[in-house]
Amino acid sequence: MTEAIILINGNECSFSGNQTILEVAQAHDIQIPTLCYLKGTTPTGRCGICVVEVEGSKELLSACSTIASDHMFVRTESPAVIASRKDTIAMLLATGNHNCAIASTQESRWTSFQMGTMKADDAEQLCPAWGDCRLQDLAYQYQVKGGGEPRIESKFPMEMVNPLIVRDFSRCILCGRCVAACNEIQVNRAIAFGDSGPVKKIVTPGDRPLKDSDCVFCGECIQACPTGALVEKKARFHWRPREIQKVRSTCPYCGVGCQVNLHVKDDKIVKVTGVEDGAPNKGRLCVKGRFGYDFIYSKDRLKTPLIRENGGFREASWDEALDLVADKFKAIIAEHGPDAIAGVSCARSISEDSYQMQKLFRSVFKTNNIDHCART
Repeated sequence: MTEAIILINGNECSFSGNQTILEVAQAHDIQIPTLCYLKGTTPTGRCGICVVEVEGSKELLSACSTIASDHMFVRTESPAVIASRKDTIAMLLATGNHNCAIASTQESRWTSFQMGTMKADDAEQLCPAWGDCRLQDLAYQYQVKGGGEPRIESKFPMEMVNPLIVRDFSRCILCGRCVAACNEIQVNRAIAFGDSGPVKKIVTPGDRPLKDSDCVFCGECIQACPTGALVEKKARFHWRPREIQKVRSTCPYCGVGCQVNLHVKDDKIVKVTGVEDGAPNKGRLCVKGRFGYDFIYSKDRLKTPLIRENGGFREASWDEALDLVADKFKAIIAEHGPDAIAGVSCARSISEDSYQMQKLFRSVFKTNNIDHCART
């Protein structure tokens, strides 16, 4: 395929196919900010942050949804572009309870606004996404302070009834990343844009809580959300980016091998996210991989083998426990034959463990009585 050339800020950038301006820029390490773009999904240009100036166009164009063409001349940080981004950021900061540290002390009602927001949050801290918010990052980058636009109060109460996800509509900027993540990345189709007149909202069918919808609580929407509109219920207000260390690991729940980032604070996992560029999941996680880490700290977790004796249990070493199990198996096989033994392997264990399990039964015990839990 013949390569074409566009000029971005005077730099020649080659591309091929139907790449967008944003995709070409990213391929050449040229940063164009965006709030609505989500890699691997259909671009919408909803947020208005990724606008660029294209020579010959009377209007600014969205880089995420505009196809690049040969000899196109693009400016990503022209005065008109910067002014547009500042206006958009100021407008977004005014929609709802964005009570981060970017607000202006010149705003006469700032203190009362903060008090009202903390009351709505039922917390004495700033926004739970403070420090982990793309809108806040852009406000700092373009030096936009809150209070420049009249504040618009949210018409919808916070949804706290879900077991794992808090939906805070007062911090939703309607960027659509959660909808794209749900519909195009995970393909659960649990949420969509609601058409309720002038006031827009992300809704489930029938505008029910997530727990009463088709949501499977994979949490992909949380990872996609660029503000504090969607947060993990367990992690809410329990961490800030500056307080945690990211530890890359492999999800322990099945044989897929999904790559995860463990967010660790004070030697304890407070949050789990998918590794965006990690194979095979590319950031995707299921409900267990994202939320199922509490068992590590359970007081009821067994850490030592137990042997039943005299109607109770006593702790034993691994060597003693394994020797006891092996002796029992040998005795059963000697008395009743190998087909008196049967095994059920977890279908979600790693492939190597399942292989070893069937090898043990077929080659060592000499029986084909081996099955897995997905059939039972």
